[in-house]
Amino acid sequence: MSFEPTASVPALKERARILGAIREFFAARGVLEVETPLLCAAGAVDAHLDPIPAEYRPPGLRSAPERRFLVTSPEHSMKRLLAAGSGPIYQITRAFRDGERGRLHNPEFTILEWYRPGWEHHALMDEVEALVACVLRGAPAGGRIAAAPFERVTYAQAFLDALGIHPQRVRPADLSRLAGLEGVPPPPGFDAEDVDAWLNLLLAARVEPGLGTERPTFLFDYPPSQAALARVRQDDPPVAERFELYVRGVELANGYHELLDAGEQEHRYVEANAKRRAQGKPELPIDRRFLEALRAGLPSCAGVALGLDRLVLVALDSRSIDDVIAFPHERA
Repeated sequence: MSFEPTASVPALKERARILGAIREFFAARGVLEVETPLLCAAGAVDAHLDPIPAEYRPPGLRSAPERRFLVTSPEHSMKRLLAAGSGPIYQITRAFRDGERGRLHNPEFTILEWYRPGWEHHALMDEVEALVACVLRGAPAGGRIAAAPFERVTYAQAFLDALGIHPQRVRPADLSRLAGLEGVPPPPGFDAEDVDAWLNLLLAARVEPGLGTERPTFLFDYPPSQAALARVRQDDPPVAERFELYVRGVELANGYHELLDAGEQEHRYVEANAKRRAQGKPELPIDRRFLEALRAGLPSCAGVALGLDRLVLVALDSRSIDDVIAFPHERA
């Protein structure tokens, strides 16, 4: 057992420099820094993300404990601020996800999230590129990345390039055969009838490793079944106005042209809870305050969450986020 941090002092200094550069970037653009709760009664309902549960015991011997969760993202609270008229906002905060640990994951991590009223996802991609280039320009391993214009590729084109298939025009059986040919076995408990499960498996194993190798790459226009909190555009086939940013195969950011329809959002959460039940997971409470904010009038906006630990990892050309955070889970 060691008391020492896993990150070196130079790495922690680079992390501090990046935090300062981010705040300067947003201050110059008139974006307000905000803080929102880490301990909440409800958050986003996602079939694949599990919050860490907690209990709060109010004062008084007879008070029953209140069920709470550590947030997986500050998204709901920030959108409530937007609905209240905050204007453009950003936040650098901790977030928590149960069952996530590995080279690029820690159950407690730092997230940079921001929202731009009046913008759509392509305009926000421009700003994400500007921020990442600005931060990496002064980093030990970031000069070449910062100098390269970022690439933009649709989700469908990425699958066509890597695997020769259109992801929205295949059946589970087609994807099963392809996974077999590619030597990508499904994990235990895998739902062989779920198209998105196959797509996520193949994305991680065969598509993502080639993204952002020469220059940072935006993957955008996802299948509607993977819309999460994004709007769906009625193309042929329809697509979700969502994007992710990859650098050297590492996913850095996930952004949306945000959904404004409270009824549709609630429907998606009900569907996500149904998937959780089918997977043997507990249902999650639906955040009624968030839905109330949508009904009150969330302004048309785009928003994005960026993993700060991963950004520092890329800046230092490190292999693991343990190299850029002081005390990961095992030493916390």
